[in-house]
Amino acid sequence: MADRTTPYGAFNFLVNLNGPASEESPLGGFSDVSGLSSEITIAEYRTGNEKPNHVRKVPGLHKVGDVTLKRGVVNSKDLWDWITATRTTGVAAKRNVVITLRDETGKPVQKWLLGSVAPMKYTGPTLAAKGGGDVAMEELVLSSESIEVEALT
Repeated sequence: MADRTTPYGAFNFLVNLNGPASEESPLGGFSDVSGLSSEITIAEYRTGNEKPNHVRKVPGLHKVGDVTLKRGVVNSKDLWDWITATRTTGVAAKRNVVITLRDETGKPVQKWLLGSVAPMKYTGPTLAAKGGGDVAMEELVLSSESIEVEALT
């Protein structure tokens, strides 16, 4: 059992898209990750001759939610190159993605391992000439076939 009782902050994380960079220098600089989820569908079943007047609930298929990544636009085509590879090579462009939560000292404490991931939607920044200090943000939605959680402490 872990000794820590204080939850980790949600602001110290790394996203490794397993592209041209290594785990030590992951692609990204993402400010937001959302949609890490897994859902198991439940089938309701009742045989006609059962005495109890209720249905049985049987676990069925599971599905993984789409993961959304957001970051400020930087002078890099890494995301667009992956989208282009997916459009031109299809399944061959799928990757495994690792999202690592770190503690206050930068030590990895938990990982979400996404398997067979493909980009499914890219949204570029909203550009407006009104001035101000808004950061140009881009968004990438990932489709994943599997998700595993690995506790590192």
